[in-house]
Amino acid sequence: MFFFTRQKAHHPASSDPANPAGDLSFRLTTARKNKQGLKSGRPFAFFRTDRSHVADTDAPFLLERQLLARLGIGKPLIEDASARARLNGTDIECELLAGGQISPAIYYEAMAECLGVPFMADIAPECVIDNEHLDTQLIDPSMLRVSRPTAAPIIAICPRLAHLPALIERCAESENFREALAVAAPDTIREAVWQAGSNRRLAASTNRLFDRASHFSARVTFSGAQGFVAGIATTVLAGMLVFQPDVTLQVMHVALALLYMLSLFIRILAVRQGRAVPPPLPTGDAPLPVYTILVALYREENIVPQLVHALRRIDWPASRLDIKLVCEADDAPTLAAVRRHATAPQFEIVAVPPSLPRTKPKALTYALNAARGEFLVIYDAEDRPHPLQLREAFARFAAGDERLACLQAPLVIANAGNHWISALFALEYSALFRAILPRLASLRLPMPLGGTSNHFKTAALIEAGGWDPYNVTEDADLGTRLSRLGWHCGMLTRPTLEDAPEAYRIWHNQRSRWFKGWMQTLLVHLRNPVQLMHEIGPIPALTFVGTTGGMLFTAIAHPALILTLAATSLSTEGMSAWETFLYVVDLCNLFGSYAIFAALGRLHMTEREQQTVRRRWIAIPLYWIMISLASWKSIFELWARPHFWQKTPHTPAKKAG
Repeated sequence: MFFFTRQKAHHPASSDPANPAGDLSFRLTTARKNKQGLKSGRPFAFFRTDRSHVADTDAPFLLERQLLARLGIGKPLIEDASARARLNGTDIECELLAGGQISPAIYYEAMAECLGVPFMADIAPECVIDNEHLDTQLIDPSMLRVSRPTAAPIIAICPRLAHLPALIERCAESENFREALAVAAPDTIREAVWQAGSNRRLAASTNRLFDRASHFSARVTFSGAQGFVAGIATTVLAGMLVFQPDVTLQVMHVALALLYMLSLFIRILAVRQGRAVPPPLPTGDAPLPVYTILVALYREENIVPQLVHALRRIDWPASRLDIKLVCEADDAPTLAAVRRHATAPQFEIVAVPPSLPRTKPKALTYALNAARGEFLVIYDAEDRPHPLQLREAFARFAAGDERLACLQAPLVIANAGNHWISALFALEYSALFRAILPRLASLRLPMPLGGTSNHFKTAALIEAGGWDPYNVTEDADLGTRLSRLGWHCGMLTRPTLEDAPEAYRIWHNQRSRWFKGWMQTLLVHLRNPVQLMHEIGPIPALTFVGTTGGMLFTAIAHPALILTLAATSLSTEGMSAWETFLYVVDLCNLFGSYAIFAALGRLHMTEREQQTVRRRWIAIPLYWIMISLASWKSIFELWARPHFWQKTPHTPAKKAG
């Protein structure tokens, strides 16, 4: 057997620095030529080790070291993996496989030779019977029952090195036990499970939230009660405009002015939010947990190399990373690019079967079934997260209370200097992610999360139902849902770099999708306003309306505000005190919005960012008109295509961030 093959002097030396892993494939071939059978010899003789000269720190790894050496792994590689295993709280085997220095296929084929059982390089998904417990093998692939058309089923196992001696002994004792086993690599088991359970998993990802908590789902745009109220309100408003136009317009004017003032007031409060200081990172010897990274990609083949480079810069042990690149199964160019570039062991490709709605949250929920991490973060394809962002999030979670469910990292626009649209986008993001959201977080108020760089406690995310596959701004919806379920969100300081759209059409399509999603979120959470206030309180409920609704209503009403001011300015003579008051309020709302937009954004920018934006803030009035046009388009889309996801194309950054 391969396991008992002795090393020869003329074989590639396992301690050779130029060949640290040894020629494992060569040793596997040698083993096959020298099969002796498990019944010959004494299979446990090798494991009788002398521990008298073993240091205490190495004692837990002694058996593992000797097993790996016998498998042909070089001593320098074992020593390096041992050091990382002690640091990360793992084992040598885990570190070797995560480091990519040895091939999992060859490694597990060697184990199959040790046991005298077949090695399964692939498993046909039709030979795997799907059931609700099958997805456990996506998280920890250990064994899988594989049917065979002309023979009894076989159990494909993925043995741990520590269990190998016991398995060898059991196989030596029972030929029937050995004949019922095969060995497969973890990726082989995962791939078979992904395919075998794809239809069940897809149905659950699409329908689970609606089936379990329909009041949180945007699958139905208007509830029956909302449709009835909307119909009555439209009829009453039309009648009042016909019979009492002056009074009706005055009431509408006051309502819009109040909404403007509420939105403006929230932003004024955010001015008091000081600049966040990065917290100290943990320096103890406690091992880090597994962290899952989910990235949804669709038609992103051009940006895959940049994405993989950015993810590999993250400062977190490779053996504790679970990176899932989630692609549509019919997006062949992106899948090919991912397979070409994401070759490190911590990367896993998840192919989502095509179905409607074709949205990012549906793809993320599909992959959530396999999340191995205690914590989980979402990134977009164009993101370049700060290398220390995961460590900061872990420190924040450790220091926070048990109801802290999510941490939002600030998004920083890296291409602000390229175009006036991206410059104003940068101002907008600076105000939102470095002023408004931190203020909401400090007061534990509902937060409209950004669509990326959300760090979750995985258990809290699953308990909340994951993402709504029918909501096209799943981030804003999830932040509010977490609040309603008794969780709260916080902020990080280490940013994620993104590039903003520079072309008007791309910007317009992206922004109209955001507005449509905010309308969906408002409709979902205002289906029962009394229940909403009961769950989170009157002030948080008002804050939710002022943030999510305020951004929407002010955009929609912006042209009306401009026209009203223009008309009033032409006939200021003879105005009553009430009309003068409304005129002043309108002026404050309009120019106050512009001023806060610029001031709040610049206040939290670095000096270098401010220099990049330069004087492009003078285009803010035009930018607001663009925002308004996008909001009006979203109203039509909510009626015609409520769940359509307008894809934003991305290109690699011109400057590395």
